[in-house]
Amino acid sequence: MNRSGRLLCALHLATSGGLAWTTVLEFHHGPRWAAFLFAAASLVPVIAVVRETLIRDLLNSAAGPRRPARTAADEIVHGELNAACCERWWTSLGTDHDMTCPHRTRRSSAA
Repeated sequence: MNRSGRLLCALHLATSGGLAWTTVLEFHHGPRWAAFLFAAASLVPVIAVVRETLIRDLLNSAAGPRRPARTAADEIVHGELNAACCERWWTSLGTDHDMTCPHRTRRSSAA
């Protein structure tokens, strides 16, 4: 988390502490409805801190390596897929070829 994020979290927590102290004072000297209102309001900055830390964690996980290094088996499979004939050959399970495919074979009319 950068400096502005930490400062923002500190301000949120200070605001939550102030609202919690106001809640205590309202329970002792004020109306109950105001005390409950301040109690609910003191939770909002805590939610904001949780949100900031979740955003930080998501950004940190997105900045890391997205894919693990390829193994030898992955390299073999990747090479075979790149050497594939054509798209129609893949979709027709090896029976048809695209018109531009160099491996195109003529289909016989005999069934």
